[in-house]
Amino acid sequence: MQKFLTDMHTHTTFSHDGQDKIETMLETAREKGLTFYGVSDHFDFDYDLFQMRDEEIEQIKNADPADYFHGARHAQEDYEGVLNVCVGAEFGYSDKAEVQQKYLQTYEKFRPDFVINSVHCGDGKDFCRHTFTEEKGTTYRMYLGLIRRSLDAPYPYDIVGHIGYIARYVLYEDRSFALEEFGEEIDDILKTIIKKGKILEVNSASKMKDTATLPSENIVRRYYELGGRKVSFGSDAHFKERVADKREEVVDMLKRIGFTHITVPFRGEHIQVEL
Repeated sequence: MQKFLTDMHTHTTFSHDGQDKIETMLETAREKGLTFYGVSDHFDFDYDLFQMRDEEIEQIKNADPADYFHGARHAQEDYEGVLNVCVGAEFGYSDKAEVQQKYLQTYEKFRPDFVINSVHCGDGKDFCRHTFTEEKGTTYRMYLGLIRRSLDAPYPYDIVGHIGYIARYVLYEDRSFALEEFGEEIDDILKTIIKKGKILEVNSASKMKDTATLPSENIVRRYYELGGRKVSFGSDAHFKERVADKREEVVDMLKRIGFTHITVPFRGEHIQVEL
């Protein structure tokens, strides 16, 4: 029986941290037999508010949206009939109205096939570049509060990306999001995702030994218990070797929990792909 393989969260050199060109990533996806492949390069307009040195700003500056969508749409056409290429975007989040407006304007101008809603920063801090000195409960509740507010963003989005992202970078001995400690906040987020009809991403780039995915299995299981059935798989690949990385491990986990399908967003439609 043919497998319909998906990977909806990947990056190219249009992103500040991407290492391979879109052509290389797409050819790798084709070689690995993927059916649906999402290109979701970064748009982090909240970075524009940060007080950073010039060299730091240069390192994380956003790609030109027109260049990205022009190149990605051409690649999409080139692979028509070979690979279902979904040209998306990964939007960051900020509470600032002017930043939210910039995301909305970008969406309306370029009409990506799908949008991943991700929280990478808070209070002027890029989580992957900041050392948190506050106790874990304070830091994690700040982060979970940002995610909850991001769900009410005034621009369209489809997927809620890598819940637990901050745990990749904190220095706490125990980096887990225990339901016993953060269950109230996590339940509020998961129930809101379900109510709004959004898709929970299961991201295989956890970068941690004690959990293979973001969010961790206990949170994905809780989502299922609450009635959530829309999940997507994302490798978060920034170079070709990680395309579809750990996909089978994630699929096994989803089946163990009870999921039967992956959800692929494309131009307002949520396509159900059997696991």
